[in-house]
Parts: sequence; C-alpha cells; structure tokens
Amino acid sequence: MAVDREQVLRSAAALLTRKSTATMDEVARAAGISRATLHRHFAGRDALVRALEALGIAECEAALKGARTDEGPAADAVRRLVLAMEPSAGLLAFLYTENQLFEGEEQNEGWARMDAGFTELFRRGQESGEFRIDLTPAWLTEALYGLLASGAWAVTEGRVARNDFTHMIVELLLGGALRREEP
Repeated sequence: MAVDREQVLRSAAALLTRKSTATMDEVARAAGISRATLHRHFAGRDALVRALEALGIAECEAALKGARTDEGPAADAVRRLVLAMEPSAGLLAFLYTENQLFEGEEQNEGWARMDAGFTELFRRGQESGEFRIDLTPAWLTEALYGLLASGAWAVTEGRVARNDFTHMIVELLLGGALRREEP
C-alpha cells in the first residue's frame, strides 16, 4: 500500500497544531501508519518539521498571493490576507514555536519572502496615510504573525469561535495600526 506523503504531513500538522510535543509514535498513529513507515518518509522529528515548514510556507505564500495585497486600500488587503491565512494559521502557529527553523544558515528563504510581502503591505499602508508611521512595518509584520498564531491557538482551545478568527485579528491589528486624526 502506497503512503500518501501529503496526507501524512496534513495528519502530522493537525496533530502538532493541537499537541506540539507529540511523539513520532503519536504522529504515526494520527496518520494511520506505522512508526517504521513514518521514519521511511521522515528520518526523524527534525525532517518532519522541515517538511511541515515547506508545506506551511507554500500555503502561506499562496494565501499572500491570493489576498492580492497590492490592490485597493491597505486595510482591506490586511482583511483579505488574514482571511486567506486562516486555514494555515494552526500550522503557522506550530512552526512559529519551532526555534530550530529560525536559527543558523539553513533558514528557509520562504520566511524572508513572506516577511517581505507582509512588510510591503504595511509600508504601503503607511505611505497611503492609512497606518500609523510610529510603528515600523517590520514590527507590524511580527505583530501579524503573533496574532495569527495566537488566534489559531485560541480557536483550537475553544476560547474563540472559528467564525470570529479573522474579525478579531484584523480589528485588534488595525485598531492599533490605524493612524488617528489628531483633534
């Protein structure tokens, strides 16, 4: 019986977004395969995490592209981006906590591409006068990552309704990022 690698990755992602400390045995069980089969596809946890990173980056870059962040008002583009990122937010939350992905010279270039896309959106919003200029685009990018991860965890834990995910993130982010007219 052939093992569908993407199905294994999606099963691993679903488990690890709920339980980041899951063992390889638990990942194998969640995927409906033996541990030996899992190890034939992924030599260990690091290889599995790296494969999940590639999947997560691909999904997030597709969401970034699909959100058309260079079109229309920047605030509307942020709303489209958060909505497009929602299906991948749980995986992003897991990856966000995997320190080894952000250390050393082997960092996946996909993170830099996503950072650049997010940062450009916030820069565009500042240049158009929509967003505050006292918060750097890099900081707003980090805030967005943090809110996406926190939102995913809150939904997973049942503290936030899935239908409120986009609204809550966008309103908090933009409520803090929008330029206020001085009285």
